[in-house]
Amino acid sequence: MLLVTKILLFTALIPGMVTVFVPYQLITFTWKTSPAPQAALALPAMVIMLAGIAGYCLCVREFAVQGAGTPAPIDAPEKLVLTGLYRRTRNPMFLSILLILLAENLFFQQGVLLVYTGGVGLALHLLVLLYEEPVLRARFGPAYTAYCDAVPRWGMTALPFTADLRHD
Repeated sequence: MLLVTKILLFTALIPGMVTVFVPYQLITFTWKTSPAPQAALALPAMVIMLAGIAGYCLCVREFAVQGAGTPAPIDAPEKLVLTGLYRRTRNPMFLSILLILLAENLFFQQGVLLVYTGGVGLALHLLVLLYEEPVLRARFGPAYTAYCDAVPRWGMTALPFTADLRHD
């Protein structure tokens, strides 16, 4: 139960802040000068948003079940997670967050939200390059290097990663 509590707390604080609180503030601040949301884009935006939410939830599940940890860097998984969406892309959790922001952009069509999404994407890319990859490479060694060689940082592979390189 403690693991679930930590995951929910992290999700509310970090992804919740990035995908709900800040976009809400940006939209509210610029609402009077922006066009109204496009009803015709509501369904595609909802589909994209649900895909992002589902992707995030699947990743969190893999972190908890396979990795025995949370998405929080201070309570990261104990084992290298190479299952689920991680078999096709190295950063599905971040891609899921970007999908949620993309859905918000599609629906609200506000320039400030597009700039914010670009900034979040850049920040996530730098986080991966400057922190996550070096830490994971140092922690999991050749297993992580082989994983990086086979699975793209962004985007998806056609064939899922199949080598059993989990660090126990």
